[in-house]
Amino acid sequence: MPRTHKTLKRLFLDTPLEAGTEIILERDHSNYLVNVLRMRVGDTIILFNGRDGAWLAEIEAAGKKSTQVRLVEQTSPQTPSPELWYGFAPLKSARLDYMIQKATEMGVGAIQPVITQFTQVSRIKQDRMKANAIEAAEQCEVLGVPEVFEPVSLEQLIADWPQVHKGRKLIVADEEEKSASPIEVLGRLEGQMLGLLIGPEGGFSKEERALLKKQSFVVPISLGPRILRADTAAVAGLAVIQSIIGDWR
Repeated sequence: MPRTHKTLKRLFLDTPLEAGTEIILERDHSNYLVNVLRMRVGDTIILFNGRDGAWLAEIEAAGKKSTQVRLVEQTSPQTPSPELWYGFAPLKSARLDYMIQKATEMGVGAIQPVITQFTQVSRIKQDRMKANAIEAAEQCEVLGVPEVFEPVSLEQLIADWPQVHKGRKLIVADEEEKSASPIEVLGRLEGQMLGLLIGPEGGFSKEERALLKKQSFVVPISLGPRILRADTAAVAGLAVIQSIIGDWR
């Protein structure tokens, strides 16, 4: 997709967008534009909501607590929401932030924390994950913000998968998988709905690995001969999928 108005600040709003609409920005957005970026009446920004494309908006009134903008024209039509599902065992905050940002940049449509036996983090701030996904979308001109789900146990995820994800294959990056390059394995999945599951730092337990391998919808792959950190494995796995059978081709 060609980049348009790339020098303008982009903001995500969960409100309908159409030509001529006047919008009062929430206090946080107003403070950021007026007090941090020093924007004034007549300046322009780009707004998007994940449904109506990207819109050029002009500031009509600028205050420290309230800013009003008017939508001028659509600069980019809405792109289809990505179908790629991404599940992961949660990490500590800084690396979790990084992982959510990169998953958004790499084109996932759904983000699902999955609690495994060796997961090191028990408390997960869903609002923070959503904020990181929005920030990544704003910075990288992504028009759709991934849906962020509440954590679920691996066992529950597997039990619900056939009904919730009808026909979707679950690619599992497993450090003990002995297959060679994933190119041939992934090539056989072209045209299908896909999900990627990345395990915890300590890997899946024997019981979890056995459970996964029993499922007809699970496709294990190797990400190479080196042990990767979970956040690195996430980027590597998504890059492999997007380059072989995804939207990088």
